[in-house]
Amino acid sequence: MMGLTKMRFLLEMLVPALLTGMLASMAEGRTHYYDFVLKESKFTRLCSTKSMMTVHGSFPGPVIRIHRGDMVYVNVHNQDDFGATIHWHGVKQTRNPWSDGPDHITQCRIQPGSNFTYNVIFGEDQEGTLWWHAHSDWTRASVHGAIVILPTEGTTYPFPKPDGEHLLVLASWFKGDLNDEYEEFLSNQTETTVLDDIAFTINGEPGDLVACDGETTHRWLVDYGKTYLLRIVNAVVNSELFFAISEHNLTIVGTDGAYTKPRVTSYIMIAPGQTMDVLITTNQGLSHYYMAARQFATFDPNITEFNNMTATAILQYRGNYAPPDVPSFPTNLPLFHDLDSGLGFLPLLRSLATPEHPVNVPLNITTRMFITASINMVNYTFEGTEVSHLAASLNNITFMDPTSSILLAYYRHTSGVYTTDFPDYPPSYYNFTGDTYPPPMSALATKVKVLNYNESVEIIVQGTNLLGQGEDHPLHLHGYTFYVVGMGRGNFNNETDPKRYNLVDPSERNTITVPKNGWVALRFLANNPGTYVSKEITFRVAEIFFLTILSFSLQVYGYGIVILIGISHGEWTLLS
Repeated sequence: MMGLTKMRFLLEMLVPALLTGMLASMAEGRTHYYDFVLKESKFTRLCSTKSMMTVHGSFPGPVIRIHRGDMVYVNVHNQDDFGATIHWHGVKQTRNPWSDGPDHITQCRIQPGSNFTYNVIFGEDQEGTLWWHAHSDWTRASVHGAIVILPTEGTTYPFPKPDGEHLLVLASWFKGDLNDEYEEFLSNQTETTVLDDIAFTINGEPGDLVACDGETTHRWLVDYGKTYLLRIVNAVVNSELFFAISEHNLTIVGTDGAYTKPRVTSYIMIAPGQTMDVLITTNQGLSHYYMAARQFATFDPNITEFNNMTATAILQYRGNYAPPDVPSFPTNLPLFHDLDSGLGFLPLLRSLATPEHPVNVPLNITTRMFITASINMVNYTFEGTEVSHLAASLNNITFMDPTSSILLAYYRHTSGVYTTDFPDYPPSYYNFTGDTYPPPMSALATKVKVLNYNESVEIIVQGTNLLGQGEDHPLHLHGYTFYVVGMGRGNFNNETDPKRYNLVDPSERNTITVPKNGWVALRFLANNPGTYVSKEITFRVAEIFFLTILSFSLQVYGYGIVILIGISHGEWTLLS
């Protein structure tokens, strides 16, 4: 018996390594090696100095730059005082769930003084801009960076090659220590509001609208008459942002590592976790122009207790001229509560849908799920006392972190870590977007949804009047991209809304926004073996895991579902 136990343990440890080696031998591109060092670093912003976790002491962190088809190894050394993991946001990690990065799901945290090497495997069709970030508590606010995937060597973009490119990372800045604020938030069982960002930053700088001595502003130097590819990452913790450049149009050509039909616009709206590639032609007079990012807040416009600070950077033309006293500000940047500009922007994006970049929308759906997203109070016992806690829920289930890695529990057939009874539908129906609030019914649990491998899946996510004062909230799928076939305000109508689905060239994303008191319809094919997590989804085939997590970017505890997709041993996905 001991011999069998030992052999099983060895197989559990060796299978991921053997799989990684097989995948490496299959790769046709180059292999890149990076070392990330997590450590505390001091920064001064908003008139005060604080210490926070970073990679190499930089904010934002280093850029991973590769060509399509390349493979990456990242050795993460933790020299900080807190454990952490790294997630590769939007990377498909084909048959490689062990390196997806969500703590409690695919791995334990990398403890102080230790290291862990990630094998980052990109999808064969992935090209454009993605990003990476810490996937443990709120450390992703300071531990994040961009991933640039260039076309395969010898090929080019599906649009005229730009004269140059630039990268902008939009992020949050919290005044205090993020770990302390997170612990304080969790310990306040009667808290009814969510911690707001203190400010936004562009490439680590809030800009010169902040009234602090010594505050710096990011500058992008350009030449007149050129076309540039601007890669934009929204690494903000919990806010959608409007972004615009004064007197310059933007042509959207890609989102979340997938190309789109070109769309000319004067502004963009980008949700947390999303990326966007845009072309800009520098055809204005030689001068300085503000680039600005402002929060899009969809709750009651009469509420003023929110972060309405605008982050700025400067587009600066090269040449001999007298610079203006103040750069011109983008008058086309929508106001924070401009619902028409916010919600009207989303349907404009469509996949490129060419033979080189095809669309494969599942048409014959075999599994349908209707998921309601809410925030309410859950009751439980803490040290013998009945307490209530603000929590998020999906179909009235508040996801509870497991006691061990779900992926490892699946491999070891460990009972008691999760159950397989996540509901396909909410326990009751009401006017989800109306003014009548149902009684709180949320339950704490670690529930899993079981699917067969290669199923065609449709998920309707319905926002409710219990969702953060009726705010928009982004959701992310690990290990996959999905097609956004429909979106609307109000309650989803199963009879009429599917007739308006776009099944020809819908936007392909890994992160999307659930509209305020509205719904979104997603479709994907569950065909990627592996384990994936984050606010995302993952799957596993036969003896290879897929852990997919669909998660919401919320500063409250509780969004989570795991979906197991199985042939013989099962596969799964997590919504979180």
